[in-house]
Amino acid sequence: MERGEILSQVQDIFRDQLDDGDVTLRDETTAADVDGWDSLMHLQLIVAIENHFKVKFSSKEIMSWKNVGEMIDCLQNRNA
Repeated sequence: MERGEILSQVQDIFRDQLDDGDVTLRDETTAADVDGWDSLMHLQLIVAIENHFKVKFSSKEIMSWKNVGEMIDCLQNRNA
């Protein structure tokens, strides 16, 4: 799956979970950049992404991500 397609699908998940159609994600995006993305929402986002892409991330993987781009990298490697 192409990186842009993964980012688009992840962005749709964020918009749905945050109930905000204006959320725009870039590789550099972090929780500090998105209103409503707190620790509880982070867990909800991870679960929604895992369900959508039919993957399961380890705690180590999740903790290593510094931004959306690193999460997309991980997803892209899983779907390669």
